[in-house]
Amino acid sequence: MRKNLMKKLTSMLLVSSMVVSLSGCGGGKKEDEVITLEVYSQTANYSGMQAGWIADIFKEKLNVQLNIIPDGNGVYETRMEDGDLGDIIVWKNDSDQYPDAVKNKMLYDWNEDDVLSDFGPYIKEHMQEALKKNQNLTSDITDGERDTLYGFGYDVATSYSEHASFFYTWDVRWDLYKQLGYPEVKNLEDFKKLMKDMTELCPEDDSGNKTYAVSLWPEWDDAMVMYVKAMATAYYGYEELELGLVDLQTGEYHDALEKDGPYLEMLKFFNDLYQEGMLDPDSMTQNYEKMIAKVQNGGTMFSIFNYSGQLAYNKPVHLEEGKMMFCMRPEEATPIAYGMNPQGGDRIWTIGAKTEYPEKCMEVLNWLSTPEGKMIETYGPKEICWDYDKEGNPYLTELGKNCQKSKSTTKMGNGYKGTFQDGSLQIVNTTWSLDAKNPEANGETYNYINWKSTLDENKTAIEADWREKTGCTGINDYMEKSNYVLKPGTSYAKTPKEPEFRTTWSQVTNEIKNGSWKAMYAESDKEFDKIVSDMTKKCQKYGYDKCVEWSIKEAKRLKALCDESLAKIEAEEKAGADSNSDAKKEDAE
Repeated sequence: MRKNLMKKLTSMLLVSSMVVSLSGCGGGKKEDEVITLEVYSQTANYSGMQAGWIADIFKEKLNVQLNIIPDGNGVYETRMEDGDLGDIIVWKNDSDQYPDAVKNKMLYDWNEDDVLSDFGPYIKEHMQEALKKNQNLTSDITDGERDTLYGFGYDVATSYSEHASFFYTWDVRWDLYKQLGYPEVKNLEDFKKLMKDMTELCPEDDSGNKTYAVSLWPEWDDAMVMYVKAMATAYYGYEELELGLVDLQTGEYHDALEKDGPYLEMLKFFNDLYQEGMLDPDSMTQNYEKMIAKVQNGGTMFSIFNYSGQLAYNKPVHLEEGKMMFCMRPEEATPIAYGMNPQGGDRIWTIGAKTEYPEKCMEVLNWLSTPEGKMIETYGPKEICWDYDKEGNPYLTELGKNCQKSKSTTKMGNGYKGTFQDGSLQIVNTTWSLDAKNPEANGETYNYINWKSTLDENKTAIEADWREKTGCTGINDYMEKSNYVLKPGTSYAKTPKEPEFRTTWSQVTNEIKNGSWKAMYAESDKEFDKIVSDMTKKCQKYGYDKCVEWSIKEAKRLKALCDESLAKIEAEEKAGADSNSDAKKEDAE
């Protein structure tokens, strides 16, 4: 513990004097041993020592190696009983298990013995709002008893006034759209027709398997089926929240089982696709990896998400063949855009109270929060995968480009073993938002998609066709010119559920998920209506109304905080406008 620092320093001085004495007697100088930090990450899917290129960089720069422990059944409970959560702990959210750790003082106080000031100076100087949010969260959890600083949330931004890059991008097979003559797509009915035309035009994937409009997966389902609620967010711009969706412009809440509501509307959309043979029949049983492999193999025609659309399909071989998935939003769709949040999100970086190395833990988190650390963690070693040009603009090297396009197959070389994916940080959390401004990058963000070097580079013929047809230079340019809904960054944190209510919530949400999948696979409209009716009755029996009532309260809290953030954005923009006006006056004088 840091409180034993003097004892440790004394021991280190003794060891140092012994080494000096031994070296004077002809003994060799002992090198510092690499410290192993145990990282318990509730967001990780990997177990074991961090490997690959980033492991080498951690050893070289910080003299540490990371042993990653993912979450699983009973893992959290066992570690709590043992009284030791680990050295670095990453929480999947700040509302489920995190409050118990705070109440039981299982986390390290970042202000103890000035650990933050001495070993986390970049965090302290540049993430003040995120740190303050964590202290306020502690105060809420402990009913005002203390406001101890335990960490900060992920995806920290540098400003409220900008939003993150769109990821509800409505990607379709643009090459097929072109072959069909660029048909007008106003609404979901037009979109379904487009999917039918596309699957008929391209009935087989790269391996000769049947193609589908879309392929889903169930492992990311929470209170509802993930892709169904996300479809409503992508089309209406409603924010998914607990047991439904909230219209942040009006504050109206649409619960999952609302008759003719957005969730059931989108559920019917996918059932329509199924009835017409356009929904991958494996959707209910496959995992994300199997789904994404089908996308990469050309087995799907659209995705509302960029990561299961363009980012997966647009391999060099497809682009060279004149094939591409890219944005084609229905005219009536108003997808949501997520505002930047200097307070960070709900996945929290913390340090365990029992760690023997709080200074080293803080050094790791601080380095990951520096521009250099963020760039290396995201794109690989500097000069090998990326660098800055003479004007300070960031760019990817050829290897860096290949690493982003084919992470799992691109060999690193240059003294590093394995592929880029092998060396990717397996903690699965971020410090800065990818769309935050990089202070070392001449006004650019950390997101290479929007770098000047990326937008200016030569494109393939099919990419050039998209640009010519849309009149846009890239994704954000295209989406910005369309209607969208802004969800500003806020300090919102879910209210923890009481144990008894958790049981009710679990029964209701499990029924909604199971019933939704059954309805999606209904063979007729009549069967669909019957399944939805039965699902509704069962949910009412379990306590659905109580869950909706709770969700509406959460929606009201979120709406109020969004309104506060919008006021901050207006203030930022006004301050910027006033600053520009003053600058012009000075120039004129």
